[in-house]
Amino acid sequence: MPFSARYGVLTGAAGCGGRALKTDFMISAVYYIFLVFLCTFFMVLSAVALVVCYPFDKGRRVVHELSRILVRIFFAVPPRWRQRVIGREYVDRKKSYVIVLNHNTVIDIPTLYYIPLNFRWVSKREVFKTPFFGQYLVLHGDICINRGRASEALEQMVRDGKLWISRGASVAVFPEGTRSKDGEIHRFKAGAFTLAKEAGAEILPVVLDGTKTLIKKNLAFNWGNRITVRVLPPVPAERVAALETHELMQEVHERMCTALGEVRNEKLKVKDQK
Repeated sequence: MPFSARYGVLTGAAGCGGRALKTDFMISAVYYIFLVFLCTFFMVLSAVALVVCYPFDKGRRVVHELSRILVRIFFAVPPRWRQRVIGREYVDRKKSYVIVLNHNTVIDIPTLYYIPLNFRWVSKREVFKTPFFGQYLVLHGDICINRGRASEALEQMVRDGKLWISRGASVAVFPEGTRSKDGEIHRFKAGAFTLAKEAGAEILPVVLDGTKTLIKKNLAFNWGNRITVRVLPPVPAERVAALETHELMQEVHERMCTALGEVRNEKLKVKDQK
């Protein structure tokens, strides 16, 4: 093939790729705008629900259910997004847990709402300053901690966490303390496990995979994304109380790492079969 012909093919392919990228980004921008309006509507609705229902809903279950509806809409609109939940049978809706899950991206937060529990998040105070999102956390009753003061943060997590558990809610914690840059599960901090021991609660490990790929580096959405949520059998309160904190951390860490590996291996097998 002459050079001019090859050059024409290459530039044509590049042009098609550029147009596809531009279209993808424009669709993503429209969806972001839609989400702003959607979140604003649900934030107002949640504020009204909090005022009206607070006298008989100390656990803010109504506000939480509104958040679940918002999340369902977010994931349902793109037709090719898929979310798979494994191990839902391990969740007892009548119990309050300390939920521990791996952390890769902000998408981990809405993904956990596929677990049928009323829970409160433990988040660093910087997140509470984020427009829209921060106000939502306040309405939801999530626990704000200052990571710069470790001892005070632990005391507040335990105090507020025990309060929510006494009201029938669970508490969700990222035990790594920050996002994983490589997608692997790194060393845990003691906070979630100290809370579980102090509150006499079971620990519910949850593993997420696929959340990191939902938003691309250029902030456009990956419209063919697949997310897997795997719920592991909870650690009974008796075992939580019997083990030392470091032993409990190691046991849960090993179980979650094994489960994440199994989820990814299964995805590779499915991919190879196609």
